[in-house]
Amino acid sequence: MIRAATWLPSAIAVSLAACGDNTVVPCDTANPDAKMCEQLSSYALFDDLVAQTPADGVIPYDINTPLFSDYTTKLRFFKLPDGEAATWSDSDAFDLPVGSMLIKTFTYLHDRRDPAQGRDLLETRLLIHGSNGWHGASYVYGDDGDATLKTAGTVIPSMWIHDDGQPRTNKYVVPNQNQCKDCHGEKKEHVISPLDPKAHHLNRDGQLEAMIANGQLVGAPAAAAWPKAPDAMNPTTGTLDQRARAWLDINCAYCHNPTGLARTSGLYLDIAETVPASFGVCKPPVATGRGSGGRQFDIIPGQPDASIMMYRIEATEPEIRMPELGRNLVYDEGAQLIRDWITSLTDGC
Repeated sequence: MIRAATWLPSAIAVSLAACGDNTVVPCDTANPDAKMCEQLSSYALFDDLVAQTPADGVIPYDINTPLFSDYTTKLRFFKLPDGEAATWSDSDAFDLPVGSMLIKTFTYLHDRRDPAQGRDLLETRLLIHGSNGWHGASYVYGDDGDATLKTAGTVIPSMWIHDDGQPRTNKYVVPNQNQCKDCHGEKKEHVISPLDPKAHHLNRDGQLEAMIANGQLVGAPAAAAWPKAPDAMNPTTGTLDQRARAWLDINCAYCHNPTGLARTSGLYLDIAETVPASFGVCKPPVATGRGSGGRQFDIIPGQPDASIMMYRIEATEPEIRMPELGRNLVYDEGAQLIRDWITSLTDGC
């Protein structure tokens, strides 16, 4: 595991030595349809891989509320083909041209109270837009300072000092390549699409303005019309209702939307949903099995402990917890937000 104090594709083919002999195997980073390289460094995404210093043309970005991934801290970047731009959407992910790449590195801070104490690099996930759609995989960091392709996934034993000053541990799970579609199949089953680059996620710190000014984003309306999600964990950025809906949007809505993988549940948690019954209020489950915990409705106003949603958010068993992938641990702060929100709702079922 790499310890670092800080945090698209190259047009030059990079050569890798084949295992067991001196054969040179080309890695075609200029072709978005090519087989993924064995080493992350082959893509020349970073001037300093350990420090995660982006190379020229690799643009860092952040979002208002990150998806919870077992208390990891993430670094996000995107890369566009030379001379091309993303196209605006009011609600969906921006349309990124073929040849684009999304890069996300997952890390554990040594001490969450003091990021200056450094971090462990866990994995970097790549999504590449090929001519037949998006495809991706994970690269896991080793002691040599590089990261290696792990199509089958893996588990990384991890530890850190938590916000309360106490040591915490986790068996961090790197997904296998086939699991990409389980989260990124937001609009069509078995079709991967980006999740982060949406207007309401990116509308912060002048990011959208900078993209437009740099010619990286076209088709945007006047700034007054831009949607913006609050920071779910910051009470100064929105009401309790707005922040809870934003948390559910980023943590659940990639499946729970009218065209997502959980569409048959009838539970739609995207931030644009306005019908209370559709986002769970007094809604009976379609088919949850043990996931209901004997409860009758997804949300019972004023009664978080009687609500299926609360039960699943606070569960860690694989057959019960939600989201199903991407976490082993309970996000205590997020669970408290949803608990407070359900408690605040009125008019019983």
